[in-house]
Amino acid sequence: MNHSLGTVISAIVIDENKTHYFVQRQGITYQLARCEGAFKIGEVVEGFVYINQKQQLTMTTHLPKVRVGHYAFGKVTKVRKDLGVFVDIGLPDKDIVVSCDELPTIVSLWPKENDQLMISLKIDDKNRMWGQLADEHVFKSIARIANTSMQNHNVSGIVYRLKLAGTYVLTNDYYIGFIHPSERFSEPRLGQEITGRVIGVRPDGVLNISLKPRAYEVIDDDAAMILTFLNNAVDHKIPFTDKSSPEQIKEKFAISKGQFKRALGNLMKRRLVEQKDGWTILKEHDNETSR
Repeated sequence: MNHSLGTVISAIVIDENKTHYFVQRQGITYQLARCEGAFKIGEVVEGFVYINQKQQLTMTTHLPKVRVGHYAFGKVTKVRKDLGVFVDIGLPDKDIVVSCDELPTIVSLWPKENDQLMISLKIDDKNRMWGQLADEHVFKSIARIANTSMQNHNVSGIVYRLKLAGTYVLTNDYYIGFIHPSERFSEPRLGQEITGRVIGVRPDGVLNISLKPRAYEVIDDDAAMILTFLNNAVDHKIPFTDKSSPEQIKEKFAISKGQFKRALGNLMKRRLVEQKDGWTILKEHDNETSR
C-alpha cells in the first residue's frame, strides 16, 4: 500500500519529457504535468499525489482541500446506483467515488448532481482512493454555537445526516441545524442545499429549522406545500402551472389538478408567485408579507 496517496508530499524532480516532469519520493515516481510550472532536475516540488483515471501515479501542485485526514465539501458530478456517487474535489483528471455502502439505504435520498458532500479520502489495500463522509464529530468540531438572536432568521445549508428523528444540516454560516419531520413536507436528500427559517435555538446551540414557509399559518396546506417546493427549487421555479396535466400534478404533488389550481390561485392572489412560459416562479416580496 502506498501511504503517500491522497496526501501532500515533497518530491525531487528526476527527469522530464515534452509533456511531464517525473518526481520521486521514497523510490516511487510520479508524473507532473509541465503546464503546472517550470522546474529543474534536482528541484524539490510539493504536491498532492494520487492515481489518475489512466491508473498513472500523478502529482499536482494544485492542492485539493479534500485529502486523507482533511475534510471539505465537494460537488457531486455523477450518480451510479451500482457504485455510489462521484465527487469533484478539484483534481484535473479524476473524481472521487463515495461508495453506496456509505449512502442512505433509500436510493431516492442519495445526492444528485450538483449536491455537495463533506468528505475526506481513504486508501484501500489495493491503492484505490475513496471518499469518506464526514461523521457527526467532524461537523460538531467545525460548527459555531448559535444564540437566540437568530430566531426567525432565514438560513441556507447542506444536508449532512438523515435520521428517523429528523434531518441535520450545516448552514452556510457553519451552524448545525435540525429539521423535525413535522417541519417539512418531504425528506431532503443527503447533500441537498435547503433554505428554511429558524424557529428555535436549543441550549446546545443547535438551530431548529422549519422548511415550511412563514405564510404557512395563513394559507392552506396545498399552497404551503407548493411554496416549499419553490423555496427549495433551483432558481425558485417549478415546471408546473394551471395548464399542467392532472397526471403530472398528481405524480409530483399527490393532489388533484383542482386542488393545485386553487392553491396556485391563492398564492397568485397574495402575489407570492407568478406563471410564465410554462413555469411557476416564486416572486420577490417583502419579508413582512411572509411572516
